[in-house]
Amino acid sequence: MIDLNADLGEGFGRWHLTDDEQLLSVVTSANVACGFHAGDPVTMRRVCELAAERGVRVGAQVSYRDLAGFGRRAMDVPSAELAAEVAYQIGALEVFARAAGTRVSYVKPHGALYNRVVHDPEQAAAVIEGVLLADAPLPVLGLPGSVVLDLAAKAGLPAVTEAFADRAYTDEGTLVPRGRDGAVVTDPEAVVERSLSLARSGTVDALSGARIEVRARSLCLHGDTPGAVDLARRVRARLLESGVRVEAFA
Repeated sequence: MIDLNADLGEGFGRWHLTDDEQLLSVVTSANVACGFHAGDPVTMRRVCELAAERGVRVGAQVSYRDLAGFGRRAMDVPSAELAAEVAYQIGALEVFARAAGTRVSYVKPHGALYNRVVHDPEQAAAVIEGVLLADAPLPVLGLPGSVVLDLAAKAGLPAVTEAFADRAYTDEGTLVPRGRDGAVVTDPEAVVERSLSLARSGTVDALSGARIEVRARSLCLHGDTPGAVDLARRVRARLLESGVRVEAFA
């Protein structure tokens, strides 16, 4: 059994990046941009309404405040400020989720923040503080073995592991930085096969060629890659054909 999640609502004003409507017919969980790396109130409301109509879980994709850099630039944000901003983003999305007849079901950090809380206990603790500040005992989605998941569990929050079929891994099980050659897996068939391997055996080939263990409850399908909708459909079809149940974790 595995959940399929995608980053959605990643537009701003007249700029649109993801095909939210089509992807919401494939995934079981939607990581909705909350306005800090992408997204705006109109987009957030629309995605929540579409997700509610299709029974897709709504997740708050929280980020550093970095619209210009799409949340992928490293930043040093004071802990109290980061905690407040995480809570703010969750609260903003919750308004639109409730209006659509659903709720925010989990939290997932985005981009530079996602990678930072894998190993930085101070920033990870600020994220967890932000979730608690929002008065929401929400599951936290993150990389297996990350500090943020350890702190989430200690705070009584469900810690949910996630894998990426279209991202290369180091031998240590972390994501290869996007600036390095081979960091993004672009061959569709390779992504499909990696998805199946992650779902069935919890293993995947690292960039070095070594076989590593990456056990995850949720599989991320990036919505901003070319042909994302077709690829997501292929991944889901292959999983179902192979006897893997596709089901939301929250």
